Amino acid sequence: MKLESMSFRYDGRQISVLDQTRLPHEQVWLDATEPRQMIEAIKSLRVRGAPLIGLAAAVALAHTAQTVNEDEVRTIAGELRASRPTAVNLMYCLDRLMKFAPGQMDAGQMLNDAAELFYEDQALCDRIAKHGADFLKEKIKVSQFKILTHCNTGGLATAGVGTAIGVIRELNKQLGNVHVFVDETRPLLQGGRLTAWEMAKLSISHTLICDSMAASLMRDGRVNCVIVGCDRIARNGDFANKIGTYSLAVLARHHGIPLFVAGPSTTVDLQCESAKDIPIEEREAAEVRGVTGSFGNMTWAPAESPVWNPAFDVTPHELVAAWILDRGVYTEPAVMVEEMVGSMAKTERRGL
Repeated sequence: MKLESMSFRYDGRQISVLDQTRLPHEQVWLDATEPRQMIEAIKSLRVRGAPLIGLAAAVALAHTAQTVNEDEVRTIAGELRASRPTAVNLMYCLDRLMKFAPGQMDAGQMLNDAAELFYEDQALCDRIAKHGADFLKEKIKVSQFKILTHCNTGGLATAGVGTAIGVIRELNKQLGNVHVFVDETRPLLQGGRLTAWEMAKLSISHTLICDSMAASLMRDGRVNCVIVGCDRIARNGDFANKIGTYSLAVLARHHGIPLFVAGPSTTVDLQCESAKDIPIEEREAAEVRGVTGSFGNMTWAPAESPVWNPAFDVTPHELVAAWILDRGVYTEPAVMVEEMVGSMAKTERRGL
């Protein structure tokens, strides 16, 4: 079995991940075959992006299941689940693998399920890109798309072309006149280091900005839409994404600019009613006091200063113009949920 994406490789013996904390200056592949290696890679953001986190964890669990007993697999699955609490894709992928009854673990089937999830994500990304590009061309009549995006949502974060960046690259492929404003994005400047790197590789015109520049860009008419990804969407359409997304949504509403959310349907958490039910991960204070990694080592804040460092915030559904999923584009969250519930009921009736 061989699985490969921009930042993930599995050859049946070893799992390798592209260390995203070393980008853009170094492309270093790490061994993450052992579960503890994968957990460390996920926690440290060497592996990141809601879809890829789930896929990487699933492959790691399935690979480990080939050589350990069921009790150990359940323990490891629990540790993987706890590694990034906000990204619901992680829970979705692990639950798909752990659907067997006690005492009936089938390690071979788990590996097949992990591979199926990987290929599914590639197909989901393609559909998100196509639905999003078609919708935006129809709804936004402009001579040039000037898009503001936040964090990283491309091939580094998924098994395929990405979610929000997938939409952007499809628009650029069809129109050739897209310009992207890339927020630096905390934590670890993931927009500046990762999205700008992907834009360059895709030959998409782009400008890197500090997050605090967004308001001025919008005021000056230099942005005509905002497209972001998501780590979890609640039933009412509230969604969690990288910290700073809520600020963008408020600014966009003030300036009359539509904000679109792109993600796989697996990101919709039907058990989560609204923003208040979405757990928000908090990260190390050191990430705010300074920077570390291949791009430099420098601190600028007193070590004794208290820090609040949530990795995500939640944007209320009222500020969202549309949700772009692999199933289609929705302007009303109730319709999105209704279609998902109906699809699940049909699947259950077929006994799948």
